[in-house]
Amino acid sequence: MLVDDGDTIRVGRVELTARHLVGHTPGSIALVYDDPHGHPHVFTGDCLFPGGVGNTHKDPKAFASLLHDVETRIFDVLPDETWVYPGHGNDTTLGTERPQLPEWHARGW
Repeated sequence: MLVDDGDTIRVGRVELTARHLVGHTPGSIALVYDDPHGHPHVFTGDCLFPGGVGNTHKDPKAFASLLHDVETRIFDVLPDETWVYPGHGNDTTLGTERPQLPEWHARGW
């Protein structure tokens, strides 16, 4: 199913909000679950990991796009308590990763 940024996807009684994150692969999205009884959760696939955004194959434009989308559609709208579930590897929180954003910009990956 194709979804636009901000579309809601229902899985049983759970609603997930799609957030397009352009740069890793065409059509990449994160799915945000705003838990009404706790903190938000975001399933980021290969777009956000502990320590940085996903692989953009050394393409500066793709990196800039992905980092911009991760910042504006994830970090700027969700609290530090948001739990992040990447496509593989360890989980993290936005609060753990947020202080590293300037470093990610500086290193370019």
